[in-house]
Formats: sequence, structure tokens, C-alpha cells
Amino acid sequence: MARTASTAVEPGQRRWRFDRAELAGAVADLGVLVPIAVGLIVTCGLSPTAVLLPAGLLYVVSGLVYRVPVPVQPLKAFGAIVIAQDLGADVIASGALLIGVIFVVLGGTGVLGRLARVFPRPIVRGIQLSVGMLFVHLAWDLVTEPPAALADHARPTWWLLGGAVAVAVAALALRRHGITLVLLAVAVAGMVLAYRGPLDLGPSPLQPPHLSWSALATAAVVLVLPQIPLTFANACLATADTARAYFGDAASRVRPGRLAVSLGAANLLVGAIAGMPVCHGAGGMSAHRGFGARTGGAPVALGSALVVVGLTLGASLTAVLAGFPVPILAGLLAVAGLLHVVLLKDLRHPAHWALALAVGVTGVLSNLAIALVGALVVWYSVRAVLAWRERAAAEA
Repeated sequence: MARTASTAVEPGQRRWRFDRAELAGAVADLGVLVPIAVGLIVTCGLSPTAVLLPAGLLYVVSGLVYRVPVPVQPLKAFGAIVIAQDLGADVIASGALLIGVIFVVLGGTGVLGRLARVFPRPIVRGIQLSVGMLFVHLAWDLVTEPPAALADHARPTWWLLGGAVAVAVAALALRRHGITLVLLAVAVAGMVLAYRGPLDLGPSPLQPPHLSWSALATAAVVLVLPQIPLTFANACLATADTARAYFGDAASRVRPGRLAVSLGAANLLVGAIAGMPVCHGAGGMSAHRGFGARTGGAPVALGSALVVVGLTLGASLTAVLAGFPVPILAGLLAVAGLLHVVLLKDLRHPAHWALALAVGVTGVLSNLAIALVGALVVWYSVRAVLAWRERAAAEA
């Protein structure tokens, strides 16, 4: 994958840092994690501890291994389908196990790394544009049709939208000053005020799934097939490219094949305890970096917090998370999307811009797999025609 000249890492920078900027960047991607986690816990009945534990552990491992703020996010297409169709824990676990096996094999054998070299930068930027637009769209859906599981769902749309805009403006204007820590403190206060009932300490029960051929078949067709192109493109290719664009040589450990192995291994754990399927994500890296994260300290800090919360408050977490303010979720999600769209700025040729825009818009309006296949056909067809013309001119 081609590198950009941009780098945000100074010579001699520490591998792990835990200052205010790092912690502010650590919590910047909660706008993606919390809505899907709440939906899976409340709508599908997953154990809160099973949802948070694998995500937290993958965050910690990512910080220690990659040494830059590589994010951890729910499998978005997977999660959306699960919530919309109210699929059970056994089907979710089956899908996670299938995703885990597929990406461990692809990454471990080196196949995915070779595939990554097929995708030129304009197509990768188109993938990133698609993800950024998807984040903004998800933010809009949060304020116009908030999940019934969240306490804010009964508030008027104008109140939610106005709050989200205010959060987004504040986040953009003050993102160098730890604003996400302030917003998180407000969110925690909102959850405390909204909570009703006794607080039960300790983890929620962990139960292995009951696997069957029927559950595996349903998961493969309904969940895994729609998710694989997005995970391959965004969690592996685009995340590795985004890391290089932001952090230069400091991101040398962030490679598509390694990302595939780490997310695949995490999903094997997810499947074993019937939790929330997870991946990496280029949009999350934009969020973490945009709000101050520069080292592996951010994912280690957030991952440790998720593990602690899952083990100490898991028994009460379903009711606690329902009080997370929707404007904060939507505002941070929208900002992460906008920061991700800005990655297109390093494209120079008008044709490259056109191809990236086509991939991004098609990925949002239709299907990312269709966008990728179409873009690859166009890219290599044009290259073949240009090469043929050069040979014909040389022979003439």
C-alpha cells in the first residue's frame, strides 16, 4: 500500500503515553462502540461482560503490539443485521467463529497481505470516504431514530439534533484540549442520573453458545457474507493505510495481514463466550488521532477500562448504558466521519478523485463489494489500455 508523506510522530516519541491528550483520544470512538453494544445487550440479550471483555482485550493487545492508536469497533454490518432481525446469541456466536477462522487463515497464510497490494491508493481513499460518510449517516440515524433501548429515545428530534451539533462543534473546536474527556464526564453523569434501581457489582454470566449446523448456515449467509468485504476493505486495507498516512514509520507494525490475525483471534474468543463481534476500523483511527491519541497508550487505556467495567459492573450494565446521552454519541460519531473524509486531500489527479468519489458514494448507497469490484475493473482496464498504447507507440 502506498505511503503518504504525512506523519504525526516525532523522533524519539514514546511507544505508550498516558497523558491528557492520549486519554482524550482514547474515548473519541465511543460513538461507534456504544450504540451497537447497547443494541446487542438490550435487544439481543447478550451478556454485557461478554460484549465488553473481548473488545477490551483486543484494544489492550492492539496498543501493545501496534504501538499506535489502532481502534477496535463492532462489526457494523454484522451488528446492524443482528439488531434489525433480532437474531439469537447462538447465531451471533456462530458468525463470530466463522469470521475468526476466515481472517486468521487469510492473515496467517499471507494471502491477505498479497491481496492488499492489488488495491491502489485512490480505491483505498474511496473506501475511507465510504466509511466516513457511513459514520455521518449513522450519527443522523441516532438523532432522528434513536434506539428504543436508550433513555433519550423519547426526547424530541430538535433537542437531539441541536445537542449533537453543539457536541460536534465543540469537539472540532476544542479537540486539542481534551474535550472528549469532558464529554465523557458529562455522559457518565447522565448515566448516573438516568439509572434507577440497585447497583449489582460483578460480571454478568458468561455462557458458551449452543452451536448447530442450522445456526452456522444462517450466520454464514445472513451475517458473514455481507460483512467480509467491509472487514477486508476497511478493517484491514484502509486501517493499515490510514495508520501509515497519520504516523509514518511508527506504524510499520500495522499491516493488513497482522490486522486480519488480531481481529480474527478476537472473534474466536467472541464466539466462545457469545459476545459482540469486533474488528479494527480506519474511521476509528481518525477519531482517536483527531482528538489527541498518538501512541499505543490510548488503546491500552480504553481497553483496560472496558475490561474493568465489564468485570465489575457487568451485572448492571444493561440499565447503566441505556442512559448514555444520544447527542454525545452522535456528535462524536459525526466528527469521526468528517475527519475521515479529509484523508482524500492527498489525492492529486482529477481521475483519482473521481474514482475515490465513485467508490465512496457507491459503497454508501449500494454495496462496498460492488464498489470495490467495479473500481478494480476500471483501474486495471485503464492501465491495460494505457500500456497497450505505449507499446503501440513504441513499435510505430
